[in-house]
Amino acid sequence: MRLRLSTVILPVRRWNEGGRDQWRRAEELGFHTAYTYDHLAWRTFRDGPWFGAVPTLTAAATATERLRLGTLVTSPNFRHPVTLAKELISLDDISGGRITLGIGAGGNGFDATTLLKGDEEPWTPRERADRFGEFVPLLDRLLTEDAVTYEGTFYSASEARNIPGCAQRPRLPFAVAATGPRGLRLAARHGQAWVTTGDPKLYESGTPEESREALRRQVDKLGKACAEAGRDVAELDKILLTGFTPDRNRPLESLDAFVDFAGRHQELGFTELAVHWPIPGSDFAADQSVFERIATEAVAQLG
Repeated sequence: MRLRLSTVILPVRRWNEGGRDQWRRAEELGFHTAYTYDHLAWRTFRDGPWFGAVPTLTAAATATERLRLGTLVTSPNFRHPVTLAKELISLDDISGGRITLGIGAGGNGFDATTLLKGDEEPWTPRERADRFGEFVPLLDRLLTEDAVTYEGTFYSASEARNIPGCAQRPRLPFAVAATGPRGLRLAARHGQAWVTTGDPKLYESGTPEESREALRRQVDKLGKACAEAGRDVAELDKILLTGFTPDRNRPLESLDAFVDFAGRHQELGFTELAVHWPIPGSDFAADQSVFERIATEAVAQLG
């Protein structure tokens, strides 16, 4: 399969002050998908502008025609499957069936603490995994069935109506972010794609070679999870969200550097790479002209 190149546009610009232009330019450059993060706030961007993912994607859907759109990633940290399903069905309709839902268990950042009362503690990794394990199957049902009644440990739905359903059938695709066994099983059972950022333990002190070996092991584990679920792992797209491996932003320094990086990860079985749209003065700073050259020329060089 030919490698796909996608981008991630962080929701940090006012729509009428360059926000709209980024999404339109992403379509002009030929990116496969333009994603955005679904957070209440995120890392060093916390004290600056940060807009909501679903309204941003709705606006992007009306500003573009062919570009696929999605989240990387939505999580249970502040979402409920019933209300999320209604928003996704609406968004898929407005876009004409161009939405991919990136979905993960969530982390321990601001999303995990913003809604807490003073004496409450954030969910532990196990608790996040428990909720994720209930969230994904319920959301799957909500997006494929006209009416859903469900009572679980964490979530419930009482005759939740979701007519007419997604524009994409049987529902919009899930790109499940996972590296642990429980998450990989969810990806194997419910995903049309799998997402990883690599091994976070290697980000600070690991080498690119160590990172690729860790990614190889993750791909192998995904294959085993798919085999246990009775699925062919080749059915799932494999997405690497770049910028979080020891390579950091260096692949965007030149076209040759990116082609080398992309080729090495394509050999591991990845079918899609997502690169961050440059943001000056941030961890995602990059030369815009080099970035656009990568967007238009890199994939053709990979064959």
